[in-house]
Amino acid sequence: MPKREDYQLRKLKSSDLEMVLNWRNSDRIRANMYTDQIITLEEHLAWYDKIKDDSSRIYLICEYQNQPIGLVNFTNIDKKNNKCDWGFYLGEIDAPLGSGIMMEFLALEYAFEKLNIRKLCCEVLSFNNKVVKLHKKFYFEEEGIFKKHIYKNNEYNDVICLALFKDRWLENQENLSKIVFKN
Repeated sequence: MPKREDYQLRKLKSSDLEMVLNWRNSDRIRANMYTDQIITLEEHLAWYDKIKDDSSRIYLICEYQNQPIGLVNFTNIDKKNNKCDWGFYLGEIDAPLGSGIMMEFLALEYAFEKLNIRKLCCEVLSFNNKVVKLHKKFYFEEEGIFKKHIYKNNEYNDVICLALFKDRWLENQENLSKIVFKN
């Protein structure tokens, strides 16, 4: 089992862009995203120019032993209401077993401790049961369903809306830490 000290989150840099584009364009990642078209390098660079100085968005690279393995993002950061949306994906298919759980724990810690967010929200395509179950293990609660919301795989798919409040995170952080960091 990987150790906590093997993982870190760091800010996305321009030198990461080619790697992130390759991750994002992989069939495995695109299958679970709202938009699943292949993204061109030009589109990707334009996206980065748009987000790099946008205070309502934070993109982080998750590293395992200083090697990038995935991306975590916080979007729609709303300081007035103290909430934001988030998402993540494991880009490297050969990342150690348990890396997705580690990424989720580190992302929640970042959101609630560094960003001081009160409410963290996410949306998951209903067929992505593995991620819905993972979020619920971290005490996310289902807040609703957008019925037939996203067209993928030749049909309209439901989207499950989940949220986690800071107080719930703080109540369960120690127990989650013991489960995630078994060693």
